[in-house]
Amino acid sequence: MHAFQPYPLDMIELNPFKKIGKEWMLITADDGEKTNAMTASWGGLGVLWGKETAFCFIRESRYTKEFIDKSDHFSLTFFDKSYKSALKYFGIVSGRKEDKISSANMHVNYYENIPFIDEGNLAICCRKMSATPILPEQFMDSEIKDKWYEDDDFHTMYVGEIVQVLAR
Repeated sequence: MHAFQPYPLDMIELNPFKKIGKEWMLITADDGEKTNAMTASWGGLGVLWGKETAFCFIRESRYTKEFIDKSDHFSLTFFDKSYKSALKYFGIVSGRKEDKISSANMHVNYYENIPFIDEGNLAICCRKMSATPILPEQFMDSEIKDKWYEDDDFHTMYVGEIVQVLAR
């Protein structure tokens, strides 16, 4: 396992448009017995309800959703560019069919029982605060449903309080 150190949240210099939207992240959660992770390019960081938070979106059909729904915690792990093909793999293959963490030759590490992917260089560990289903009647822009939800596989937005940032 790699050595991770706590990193002060107010020291993070992270462009979310680049780091999340273009380079992607892995959302990781466990159900007490098994851990699963998935690639995500939707989410962000900010302040909500007086707390420093991270938020991400997971479709109803994703296996990782079952894990995050059963857990009180989740993590967002960021990688250097050399892991782009592995992140593509995590976005295509379902953990229902195989242990994709092992298949990608990656490993799970933990911060106080919060799983994150050890090969990353930055992990944001979160305590789940809310899970809000995204519903079609909420869209103010009618093109959203047609463009992003043609198959009615809607997202749930998860908001987590950032409890620790780890860097290596």
